[in-house]
Amino acid sequence: MRVCGTQASGLHDSEPTPHYDARDLVRSGNTALVELDGQLYTLRITRSGKLILTK
Repeated sequence: MRVCGTQASGLHDSEPTPHYDARDLVRSGNTALVELDGQLYTLRITRSGKLILTK
């Protein structure tokens, strides 16, 4: 996975917020699985180029 770089974050954060390109996450498809605390979520890029995250 490639990190695109970082953007400045809020004034109280000690580190910049990571910046990821969604197309890199889904590779050549439209969906990617994202795990958080043992729960799987589906990240999907719609035909109109919007992102949807579902459990």
